[in-house]
Amino acid sequence: MSGALAVFRRELKAYFYSPLAYVILTFFLLVHGYYFSLIVAYLSDPRFPGGKPLELFFGQTIFTWLVLIFAGTFLTMRLISEELRQGTIETLMTAPVSETQVVLGKYFAALGFYLFLWAPTLVYVGIIRYFTPVDWGPIAASYLGLFGIGALFLAVGLFASSTSKNQIVSAIVTFFCLLVLFSCGLMENLVNGETAKRVLGHLNLWQHMDDFAKGIVDTRRLVYYATVSGLFLFLSTRALAAKKWR
Repeated sequence: MSGALAVFRRELKAYFYSPLAYVILTFFLLVHGYYFSLIVAYLSDPRFPGGKPLELFFGQTIFTWLVLIFAGTFLTMRLISEELRQGTIETLMTAPVSETQVVLGKYFAALGFYLFLWAPTLVYVGIIRYFTPVDWGPIAASYLGLFGIGALFLAVGLFASSTSKNQIVSAIVTFFCLLVLFSCGLMENLVNGETAKRVLGHLNLWQHMDDFAKGIVDTRRLVYYATVSGLFLFLSTRALAAKKWR
């Protein structure tokens, strides 16, 4: 695993030296800051019913999902595409590292930076805690849900990056795939068959995050994230291996 660790360090360092990473971080913080202020203003208005601000913050509006989809798209679009475009993938693959180590190193670097993006949102938790008691169970469950869904989205993005030399094409494919993945579960109420309803309900990421925000942790959902993420990481290694021998 030393090869994967070397790739991880290289890619994580590249994130912090990349202007795009700071653009993503700025966008991430601005959107969430604005979103949090709207929630606080809404719940502070006596004309509207009360609610739990952190429960609303974690995935109950489209803001969180747009941020997740854009983060999954832009954090992964360059990971392998840039190596393919510049021709440095050949140099990397002649080093004593396997395709699996390259994929895992890049994936965990993206996941590490993804967690770094979410770290400042703990400030919002602290603000709410300052004014009112909070239930730490749902908060921990919410961050677990964000981790699982983020891991899934990044695995999809990494696979898309491994299929094209063009970062823009990779970003478009990733965005489309994540949009489909997010939207298919929302069609649960549009189908009639019970089997189809159960399947789409299992894929309904919005409902997943809603449950996590309430402190409900269903291990079947965590298995789903891990399984699908593993599938896309495997596909990424196969795509990389296929390009190696061309």
